Amino acid sequence: MLAQFPRFFAQALAARGVASPAGLDLSLRNLDSPDSLAGIDAAAERLESAVVADEPVLVVGDFDADGATGTALAVSFLRALGATRVDYLVPNRFEHGYGLSPELAAIAIQREPAVIVTVDNGIASVDGVAIAARAGVDVIVTDHHLPGAVLPAAHAIVNPNVPGCQFPSKALAGVGVVWYLLSRVRARLTAAGFFERRGVARPNLAHWLDLVAVGTVADVVPLDRNNRILVYNGLRRLRAGKARPGLNALLEVAKRAPSTLRAADLGFAVGPRLNAAGRLKDMGVGIECLLADDLGQAARLAAALDELNLDRRDIETQMTEEAEALVEAAPNPGDSAICVYDPSWHQGVVGIVAGRVRERFHRPAIAFAEAGDAAPGELKGSARSIKGLNIRDALADVGVRFPGLIERFGGHAMAAGVTIRRVHLARFSKAFRDAVDARVTPEALRGARLTDGGLDVEDFSVANAALVAAHEPWGQGFEEPTFHGEFDVVTQRVVGERHLKMALRHGKRVVDAIAFGQAPVASPRVRALYRLAVNDYQDVETLQLVVEAMEPCEA
Repeated sequence: MLAQFPRFFAQALAARGVASPAGLDLSLRNLDSPDSLAGIDAAAERLESAVVADEPVLVVGDFDADGATGTALAVSFLRALGATRVDYLVPNRFEHGYGLSPELAAIAIQREPAVIVTVDNGIASVDGVAIAARAGVDVIVTDHHLPGAVLPAAHAIVNPNVPGCQFPSKALAGVGVVWYLLSRVRARLTAAGFFERRGVARPNLAHWLDLVAVGTVADVVPLDRNNRILVYNGLRRLRAGKARPGLNALLEVAKRAPSTLRAADLGFAVGPRLNAAGRLKDMGVGIECLLADDLGQAARLAAALDELNLDRRDIETQMTEEAEALVEAAPNPGDSAICVYDPSWHQGVVGIVAGRVRERFHRPAIAFAEAGDAAPGELKGSARSIKGLNIRDALADVGVRFPGLIERFGGHAMAAGVTIRRVHLARFSKAFRDAVDARVTPEALRGARLTDGGLDVEDFSVANAALVAAHEPWGQGFEEPTFHGEFDVVTQRVVGERHLKMALRHGKRVVDAIAFGQAPVASPRVRALYRLAVNDYQDVETLQLVVEAMEPCEA
């Protein structure tokens, strides 16, 4: 069924569930229908009436890239529909905590909205939603995180992961959920003749897919087919230079050319700069950049985000080194789970540190920092998981077995947040390890990497590398084809301070290769895990292997 492709690529696609050319059709017409998304009709009906009556609407977002893009999408699209009284509010992680907390709900009520729409949060905000509802505010929760035992008493909840929801894609990011909701709002307004009566053009939701692509990739949700369709079409807008000024400005400071943009660039270049605002300062800077209509204003805000990202990198490097030293000095460094804490650590960066520790030791990891003056004695932790472990379920297990040990928690399978009392750190660490032990196998902790096999010498070509690139997006759950093989190291040199540029021989063929963050190797022969890529240095396209990992071959 995939006979038009070289054998290696057809096999790689089949391994990812693509058995025919139809599976590669990422047209918008193939998106899952919103009809089965629970709560969408009640939510859309309320937002429709708010737009028609021009009621005040407050969008309550989150302080990460998914929340920022979703907030910018909701605010700008509601305004494009004709609503003139739309504003947003995002918690400061150092003062308000996560989501529509009671503290944030009190601030929101002071703005006197008729409707609050949460984006990328709210499913765990039981108390905050109740406070807003008692004040007469209709709360619409749009979220994608896994729900707890009790759902908030909102006017409507739109979340593909609530019990009973039949929507096929459970992997939607927060920005994807709100995009679907707004599509239903627009459909209702169209059916009611709203745009005709006002003599205005109906806004095209596809023009907002650049935001959906960035938020989806940056949140590292699985790229099932539905998410791939959303990201693919968002990437098309970005590559065509049709993105909003804020995203173009972020690409400029990140030194990424729109025409050659890859999905990975959204995760490694755009996402971190947006996240830096929420980690170190206030996500309002990131949202304003995304909302900017003027390229000059967008450029100034993007430059500020770039500076914050540089500061974040410095903090992250120091914290990661300290965290790795703590793990290596632990009495049982081989434990199945890792919990690390230092009183000097920055609360906004612990999520990245947990991810780095997880990558280094291939263990589920939680990094903790002081909650600060707003909650003395509390620690806020950010958790990152390994394949095969639903880390939110592990935290839920701890909460059930040890009531009172966890103050708050929430998240999804691969990432979660948790708050505990400092005095409970040792007990929590032991309970968390026990919960992980009950859920993972020794094989899962070995850190083995799956590959798509080896390549024949004739498969090493620019054309094949271009073929792989042409079938973007690749990412979480739909990984770019990766291969393994043994190579002779012909030459090697360090470039850019910490990257290894090599010439590798496979059989009689010598190919260029680069290994990011890799020190020179002593062995003349290595076993490498690699991807095919096109290097267009000085506008000349050549094949380059991107080496993900390598080890010396035994003599």
